[in-house]
Amino acid sequence: MGLDVRKLTQSFGAEVMGLSLSESVSDGLLAEVKALWAEHQLLLFRGQALEEPDAVAFSRLLGDLEIHVRKEYLSPENPEILYVSNMRVDGNPIGILSDTEVGWHYDQIYLARPAVGSLLYAVTLPANGGQTSFANMSAAYEGLSGRIKEQLEGRKAIQSYENFNAQYSVPTNSDQKKRTPDIEQPVVRTHPVSGRKALYICPGMTTQIVGMDRDESRALLDYLFEWSVRPEFVYTHAWAHGDALLWDNAATMHRREPFDGNEERLMKRTTILPPEECAVPF
Repeated sequence: MGLDVRKLTQSFGAEVMGLSLSESVSDGLLAEVKALWAEHQLLLFRGQALEEPDAVAFSRLLGDLEIHVRKEYLSPENPEILYVSNMRVDGNPIGILSDTEVGWHYDQIYLARPAVGSLLYAVTLPANGGQTSFANMSAAYEGLSGRIKEQLEGRKAIQSYENFNAQYSVPTNSDQKKRTPDIEQPVVRTHPVSGRKALYICPGMTTQIVGMDRDESRALLDYLFEWSVRPEFVYTHAWAHGDALLWDNAATMHRREPFDGNEERLMKRTTILPPEECAVPF
């Protein structure tokens, strides 16, 4: 019958209506969801009643799922689920990224097989719902001048999970450092499905463009970071109970906007990997 779709912005994002992620999805509807995901990069599903197994089952239709390196924040029953929360039990945080500022980042950009997607759904929200912003890095790349595109051609940059944690999360311990060493990734990522190019850098984890003088690298990265979050490239989502967001982790970066740390917030996330043959889809 087809899905009803409403654009969230002119450049990217769409609300998909008439689909329950907790129910069986036919092959036809799944193909439609995949096509919409590739086209719009960010899909919003409202009014969902997701249990953890539902989120895992739906996400697995889209690809293999990653077990996050921060094992202390995984669901005990469903380790494919990462808790993103400021809540505590017996004084200990149950989730990653509590209530401090969280800067722009790509999920799992620091892995050799970087994520192609993420599904995040709201369980407990602060009174105002809270917000998450997304930047369309395909549109940001396409809008660059030819001179800068030439400057970026064939370049790689260092991605550091340790750098992200030092700024926004719990410091990385020695075991996690061994499993997530700094890694070089192309500055421009070619999407494994759409073939579109996108900037594949982010303030949270990108520390240096390889082969460039440090000052030159810093100046170029700062320009690109500022450019990529211009209003025409950004969608800010105001969360409501029952919301689930599926985003393209090869072409959008995101950040959580500040909220009152005295209020509880619990989100649950799966991370979707590209096919093995696209382990480094550049």
